[in-house]
Amino acid sequence: MAGFHQSPITSHQSPLVPTNHESPITDQRSSVAVHVESATKTYPSGLAALGMVDLEVREGEFATLLGPSGCGKSTLLRMVGGLLQPSTGKVGLWTESSHAISRPRLAFVFQSPTLMPWASVERNVRLPLDLTHAGADAESKIQSALELVGLREFKNAYPRELSGGMQMRVSIARALVTEPRLLLMDEPFGALDEITRNRLDREIRDLWARRSLTTLFVTHSIYEAVFLSTRVLVMSARPGRIVGEITVDEPHPRTDAFRVSERFARRCAQISDMLAGASAERGENGRDAA
Repeated sequence: MAGFHQSPITSHQSPLVPTNHESPITDQRSSVAVHVESATKTYPSGLAALGMVDLEVREGEFATLLGPSGCGKSTLLRMVGGLLQPSTGKVGLWTESSHAISRPRLAFVFQSPTLMPWASVERNVRLPLDLTHAGADAESKIQSALELVGLREFKNAYPRELSGGMQMRVSIARALVTEPRLLLMDEPFGALDEITRNRLDREIRDLWARRSLTTLFVTHSIYEAVFLSTRVLVMSARPGRIVGEITVDEPHPRTDAFRVSERFARRCAQISDMLAGASAERGENGRDAA
């Protein structure tokens, strides 16, 4: 709605927020947050969405699944989130933790905000807490989530009064209100204009760094993947499989200057070559690249 100012995600501090601006430390000693072993997915119609996939995401990573439309990125993400079961193989969360976690908290941000149009911003964010019968601290969690995405002053607004970018912020706040350990994001900014998308990319990257939040992100944009990620996982066309990966070890914070740097262009070119190589391989095998 015209007249609403899209304030940036704030640097509101909480016990979970680091006081510096460095990226969360992720190394081989950190816990494995996501473990996918020999997983495939074939739908009842016979459509083979995923070939055999092996994947590990370590705690504190921002890992991105990148590939052409229809390659099974969203299918794999939904399997990690427990919304789909693999046809073969297995998917686990925090399988190498030093302490047992029976039901680790995770949150899913979908391609569209999927907000309740009759409910205010605050009521939309409250929904997961109502479903889980949250306790007396629910109100503080809601206000904290709204503060994190810069929407506290719009808590009484309705979705129809918000721009597309602000609606997606509400969706992100709704995911964060449960204080998840794992955030799954399925092309959340794909329908937005480039200016809004770039701004939200910066803000979600900042939020990830402040919260040390393990994130698995899906996109078909090479540029978005390189800007956001600590690691980019490149997938082939359907049936999707991981054909390569690139570590993006650029420091935080990342600014628009990084987008026009030689380092950024070099990594984008490397990923583009991986995608082209996977397409050429499929062509030689005589299969359609769906």
